[in-house]
Amino acid sequence: MTRPLFCFCAAFALGCIASQYFLAPALWLPAAGIVLVLGALGLLLRGPMRRVLLCALGMAFAFGWNAAYTRFIAVPNEALIGATEDVELELCSYAVETNYGAKATVRILGRGLRGRAVYYGGFDLLALEPGEHVRDTVLFNSATDPSGDGSHIRNFTSKGVYLLLYSRGEPSYETGDAGALRYAPQRIARKLGETIETVYGEREGGFLRALLLGDKRYLDVEDSSNLSEAGIYHITAVSGLHCMFLVELLDRLLRASHRRTRCAVTIPLLFLYAVMVGASPSILRACVMLSMTQLAPLFRREKDPPTALGLALLLILLKNPYAIASISLQLSFSAVAGLVWLTPKLTGAIHTESRLLRFVLTSFATTLGALAFSTPLGAYYFGTFSVVSLLSNLLCLWMVSLVFGAGLLGLLLSMTVPAVGAAFVPLVSLGVRYVLFVSGLLESLPLHALYFNTALSVLWLLYVYALFAVCAIARRGRYRWWIAGALAVAMLLVTARFNALQFERGSLHVTALDVGQGESVALLSERHGVLVDCGSSNSYISAGDVAADHLLSAGIRRLDAVVLTHYHADHANGLALLLARVGVDALYLPDIAEEDGEKSEVLALSERYGVEVRYVTEETQTAVGEASLTLYPPVGEGGENELGLTIVCSLGTFDTLITGDMDSKTERALLDAYPLPDIEVLLVGHHGSRYSTSEELLETVTPEVGVVSVGSNSYGHPTRDALLRLTDAGVTVYRTDLQGNIYITVN
Repeated sequence: MTRPLFCFCAAFALGCIASQYFLAPALWLPAAGIVLVLGALGLLLRGPMRRVLLCALGMAFAFGWNAAYTRFIAVPNEALIGATEDVELELCSYAVETNYGAKATVRILGRGLRGRAVYYGGFDLLALEPGEHVRDTVLFNSATDPSGDGSHIRNFTSKGVYLLLYSRGEPSYETGDAGALRYAPQRIARKLGETIETVYGEREGGFLRALLLGDKRYLDVEDSSNLSEAGIYHITAVSGLHCMFLVELLDRLLRASHRRTRCAVTIPLLFLYAVMVGASPSILRACVMLSMTQLAPLFRREKDPPTALGLALLLILLKNPYAIASISLQLSFSAVAGLVWLTPKLTGAIHTESRLLRFVLTSFATTLGALAFSTPLGAYYFGTFSVVSLLSNLLCLWMVSLVFGAGLLGLLLSMTVPAVGAAFVPLVSLGVRYVLFVSGLLESLPLHALYFNTALSVLWLLYVYALFAVCAIARRGRYRWWIAGALAVAMLLVTARFNALQFERGSLHVTALDVGQGESVALLSERHGVLVDCGSSNSYISAGDVAADHLLSAGIRRLDAVVLTHYHADHANGLALLLARVGVDALYLPDIAEEDGEKSEVLALSERYGVEVRYVTEETQTAVGEASLTLYPPVGEGGENELGLTIVCSLGTFDTLITGDMDSKTERALLDAYPLPDIEVLLVGHHGSRYSTSEELLETVTPEVGVVSVGSNSYGHPTRDALLRLTDAGVTVYRTDLQGNIYITVN
């Protein structure tokens, strides 16, 4: 079967990938011409000429479509970047709270612009409904490169957002189109969320909001971490799995109806649900494929999953070719590709009369198919692979299906017939607790996940794919797949052991972790560990996860202590995720009043996880394996940056100094108050700020190496002034934004 539509769609998708990742915009139209010429030449050759022409047309169309879309949609939006103007906006969604107010997706009215923007305003936005209008003076910023440093974050443009709008005036509000029918799905989703909050407890309610609505804001941090580590976090991102649950529920409710009736009800409700939960590429893909599956028998056509998959991708990319860069799209389509091509082969090889064994093996085959092509993407984007995912999907997905159906049906009844809906609550809550219990249990197992923060872990993944590729090519040997699986597991154990062994060879390991614009420094010695700071101001980086991945790879499941130099978010906001994944005995904190930091949250976390709090009010000594740690209390005056802790880690003649975010004035106060040793490594103050790392400090402690913990930022860190002072002092400089994690080993 040639599948001409699939050939065209696949070629179109490849053209979009080339356009968004590899070719400059100026080359798109020339590339379209070249591909068409090559396609024409292919017609002169023997072979599948029709397929060659379809592929050439698909790629050429992709290059041309990307060029046209950019010219008529993206460019007019980008022309406004940097301007400050009065605008009228229409809210397209309910606003969500930010650190400094609220944000909402909006349409810019009266300017002929297509696409959407994200508007950052005050807390008043939280009271508005979709469709209401806002008049304000805003600063237009790029959604393609919001930091302005060339990092080119595609998170916004893959969703059709091309501008970020920052309020610079006094906004006024009008009713506008509030209550319009097109915003009914958002209102229904809002009502469902409020009903969940009313009917269920905080923990179960947070899980149900994530499962039914894709709203993970209310999901408990520890539960979120456990689901991720156990390999079933995908149930909190509404996708094709949830659409299948919905279709199954409707099939059961409409079983007595004619197929045409079921289609007439199921397909509209499917797309209504997709809009309710945000219409991400993954769920739109599922809607198209499931709709084709529903309609195929009515038109007496065979179901062809590859063609349905290709058509779904084509429709999504026609709407927005930038969506090819969406992580959810890439993961969704790669997972379904494995389910379409690999899972049938695996299930076809299952020969057993036992229903239970067939269920288990079919579950494993389905999970393996979904993981086959999505695992490399998950490793690249998230740096982890859940080893227990086969087991977690077997144990949990059947229950998740029941919770989804009963939870959704119970909520609808609670909104209409509360007494009947209440009968579903105990059963749904029990199912939620089961899923959370299993995920927590699997997360506690040793070697439950592998983290791709070492070269050995990456080599293991390549080894596994090469191993199974050889098995597929060989096609001989009855037990070759079992042997390959055993070799993969054995090599996994070897990889985990060697990852930990790297941190057992030296007497002290100092690692400045790459957490973006923030700081987190791991000090490991003799299987003991202390973490100094754990935070990042980059929203796309989780400092807690970065630190936990590093510690677990090193075989450290419990830290002796965490030291926070101060309470600002870029030094402390990763603590919640860290404590959810790694045990901690003690927290060393500065005894200062909170200003705009996270002290109250830190103290709440210490109480939740039973971590002892020790305030540093005088020079304090503690040990980390063979090394010693000296903690100095705050010596400065002013804000939190000047009231932070100072840390010196020493082993023999080796010393590392960490000063947090203190400025040069506080550095002088530190030198006056305490006799600091000559050091080998300096964690450069305040991410390389011009006001830190003074000449006086450098002359006194004479570091040999300076490590700058820095990421994408609007402050200009590390500044030229700070870098010049370091190089003039003969200090070798390393930067986490350029080199990633900085590893220093003391033997």
